[in-house]
Formats: sequence, structure tokens, C-alpha cells
Amino acid sequence: MEVELATINQFLADMLMPFMRISGLFAAMIGFSGKSVPTPVKALLAIMLTLIIMPVVPPSPVTDLVNVGTFVLGIQQLIIGIGIGFISMMVLNTFVLAGQIIAMQTGLGFASIVDPVNGINVPAVGQFYLILATLLFWTFDGHLAMIQMIVMSFQAFPIGEAWWTGEQFRSIAHWGGWMFISAVTLSLAPIVSLLIVNLAFGVMTKAAPQLNIFSIGFSIAQVMGLLIIWVNLDNFTVHFETQWIRAQQLMCELLRICP
Repeated sequence: MEVELATINQFLADMLMPFMRISGLFAAMIGFSGKSVPTPVKALLAIMLTLIIMPVVPPSPVTDLVNVGTFVLGIQQLIIGIGIGFISMMVLNTFVLAGQIIAMQTGLGFASIVDPVNGINVPAVGQFYLILATLLFWTFDGHLAMIQMIVMSFQAFPIGEAWWTGEQFRSIAHWGGWMFISAVTLSLAPIVSLLIVNLAFGVMTKAAPQLNIFSIGFSIAQVMGLLIIWVNLDNFTVHFETQWIRAQQLMCELLRICP
């Protein structure tokens, strides 16, 4: 059996372009983008997913694999995948930011550990919120939703035929504002509660200076901070679900599949 060179090139092109887009997704997506996930594992998963979705992806218009146009087209596919995965990462960073705000307000910010995702030191509360958000992401089948989005992106942005507009890039940047809004909303209750505790310390110190409340106020503030975090854990799932729905809505708008 003889296989023509053009057939081989077409197969490689049909595999390479979806592989670049899926690799971009795994490079920025929750769970797979962490440094704890080996690069060969990411590459193997990207190849497997590429082989699965190749039958439903339109043929690639690439005729020559070794030229500047093919390189630019591959970079475009990579950016599309990174953009979709980056939206999910902003959802995760919402709760990391909220944990850091709470840690600084409660005096727990001095307790820091290494974040396995980013490889930097972060407050323990922020890492705790990061773990909870990641577990909820898997619980809500977020990984399946992200794979569905990347498959639908081949219909919204066919390879070599469509590309994101400046308005769509701007939408991703503006949506980052929800990350700060949601982080402040989640940390608002602990902040107000600690403000009341510190206000009570101030009143007690003014009424009875000989008690020297501030000498033990730091320890009491930490204990109250842990108690307040425990009480507010019930709202964590609600905030995550709300933020994840917003992220899915944005991805649907970018892929032009909104109802």
C-alpha cells in the first residue's frame, strides 16, 4: 500500500493545529497548568484528546507544514486555547485573592506555604481556599465543560478562517474585574467581623488601660479569624458556583453560542 506525501502532510496538519489549541488550554486551565503536573503528561493528554476530536474538526487549510504562515497559524491556535483556559484560571485566582485578603486582616498572613501551582509563597488561608476551589471545579465537572468549550471553539473559530477580534480580547480583560469584585464580596464578612472585634478591643483599652488588651489582642484576633473563616465556609460553594456560571457565560459569548 502506497501513501502519498500530500496525504501524510494533510494528516499532520489536521492533527497539529487542534493539538496546538488544546495544548494552550492545558497550559492555562485549572488543574493541568500546575507545575506539579509533568509536561509529558500534559502532552500525552493533549495528543489523546486531539485524536478523539479530529473526526469532528474541519480539515485544516494548511498545505505546507514548514513555512511562516503555518507557524503564525499555530500561534493563533495556541492563543485561542490559552485565552479559554485563562478564564478558568481567573475563577481560581478569585478565591486565592480572597484568602490573601482575609489572611492579612486576621493576622494569619505570616503563615505562608509554597503554592504548588505557581511555585511561590502564599498565605496558608489563600492556599486553603485554592484547594477548596480546585476541588469544587472538579466536582462541578469544570474539566468536562472546558473540553466542551474547546471543541465548540473549532466551530466558532475554524482553523485559518476566523480569529478573535479586539473586542473579544477586551471582554476577557474587563471580565477580570469580576475577580476582584467577587474576592472582596467573599472576604467582606470576615473583614467586617474583624473590624468589630478590633473596635471592641479599642473600647476595652480606652475604658481600662491597665488591662493592656493589645498585648493579647493579636492572639484573640487570630482565633476569631479562624472561627469566622469556619462560619463562612457555607457561603464558599455559593460564591464559586456564581463565579463559575459567569465564566461559562463569558466563554459562550466569546464562542458565539449564547442562547
